[in-house]
Amino acid sequence: MIKVTNGTPASDIPGARWTKASASDGIGDCVELARVNETEVAVRNSRFPDGPALVFTRSEFIAFLDGASQGEFNVMTV
Repeated sequence: MIKVTNGTPASDIPGARWTKASASDGIGDCVELARVNETEVAVRNSRFPDGPALVFTRSEFIAFLDGASQGEFNVMTV
């Protein structure tokens, strides 16, 4: 299993296939995701594609998506 830690340069994650939301604004202001291995997901800022990635376990990421889908983070957009 590939071991990637928080702060690893996103460009150094072997085999990462980065995906961005279709709602991104087209000028690079978006968050991109890549599966690291069977149990982890990496997140990077598309404005800094070689910058550090944050790495979350599958369960952490599922909890985040659940909260986002329920509007728990909507306060961040105002």
